[in-house]
Amino acid sequence: MASLSSSLHHTATTNLHLPPPPSPLLSAAKHHLHPKSHNPISSSSSKPLLNNHKPPLTNKTIYRNTTPKQPNTSIQHINLLALCDEGKIDVAIEYISMGTNASFNVFIKLLDYCVNAESLELCEKVHELLIKSPYRNNVELNKNLLKIYVKVRSMKNAQKVFDKMRERDLELFHVMIIGYAAENGEGGNGLVLFERMMNSETLRPNEETFLAVLLACASEGAAKEGMFYFEMMKSEYGIMHGMEHYLGLIDVLGNAGHLNEAMEFVEAMTIEPTIEIWERILHYAWLHGDLELEDRLLELLVQLDSTRGVIGSMPLPLPLQKRNFEGNMLEGRNRIGEYKSVELYKEEDGRKMEGLNGQMRDAGYVPDTRYVLHDIDEEAKEKALMYHSERLAIAYGLISTPPRTTLRVIKNLRICGDCHNAIKIMSKIVGRELIVRDNKRFHHFRDGKCSCGDFW
Repeated sequence: MASLSSSLHHTATTNLHLPPPPSPLLSAAKHHLHPKSHNPISSSSSKPLLNNHKPPLTNKTIYRNTTPKQPNTSIQHINLLALCDEGKIDVAIEYISMGTNASFNVFIKLLDYCVNAESLELCEKVHELLIKSPYRNNVELNKNLLKIYVKVRSMKNAQKVFDKMRERDLELFHVMIIGYAAENGEGGNGLVLFERMMNSETLRPNEETFLAVLLACASEGAAKEGMFYFEMMKSEYGIMHGMEHYLGLIDVLGNAGHLNEAMEFVEAMTIEPTIEIWERILHYAWLHGDLELEDRLLELLVQLDSTRGVIGSMPLPLPLQKRNFEGNMLEGRNRIGEYKSVELYKEEDGRKMEGLNGQMRDAGYVPDTRYVLHDIDEEAKEKALMYHSERLAIAYGLISTPPRTTLRVIKNLRICGDCHNAIKIMSKIVGRELIVRDNKRFHHFRDGKCSCGDFW
């Protein structure tokens, strides 16, 4: 009990920077509990102290004004730039959230980090802090923020930033249109933004604007709109068509499947078509399965440049010569196995492939026999597809590697459309990532989808 009385007495006589003394109600309670003990608060020695500082409220006011200021003052001296340079972004964000003032350069650092991290969550945190800062309306910071949202494919957030900006230049419109078209496959929204831009009294489209618009038309499959905007360039804005614009319109027509219109457009061009233009149409002929047009273009390309063994990245056979045999290499267990479509397959590979083929059919796979060029019956064509070399390589990989591991196949020719569709279904059935590198690009097949978006 002595320690309690001593503590109370110290509280009553200490200086005013500490909390105010206990209330009379608390003192009475203590006195009631210890009727024989001395009550320091009611003693004559302590009364003058209370009388000299008239209302006890003064003590409370002094206490509240002095004590909490300590941490707020200290965090203002935190070097946020140093934290950002050290990569301690989370710590810097925490201090800013607690009230540390962030400079313009700090926000530049934070946004630069978001670009490299490609994290939507981090970008949203920085965005929230920016809104609460004096730089909320800064054009440069908001432009950087918008570009990051486009990069992480959050067009909803990008559109919010775009709509709230007081100043919008051509670059911002280009970023938004391309973001909708190239990154998200929403070319229609990009075209809406372009119409909005044309209604502006201060902005005038340029060459880059129409490249973005043609990309949006290609993404949307809007062939009529693409032709309209292509003609508008010259008729209304006096912008001469460059090679990129011709290629852009071929993409519009090719994606929409209008191959005849694409050929007519090229033949009517005021400039001499380049090999790149014919290659682009060849790509769409192959993509849409127009074998007759593909053969015509292959012969044309060899005639234009007979010294080239390969046009672009597609092998071109010389006229009247047999095509090269298809070959694949399978990487696994630190070994590389080679498979050719003309070789006899191993019995275990064949059984695995037949089993997979049954599962694939149950999952909706339908053989596309257009990719079999031999003059054989339909049943034989379906069987020929089943034993394409990349499928044999994958079948062997599935029986010779641990479950859930990634298989990597390297192919010397371009993967055919039927195999591309089949391997997508395979990846979902076996629950593995199947990586096929053909002579055009890498295809990462995961859970029934390919990284190329069925466009290669």
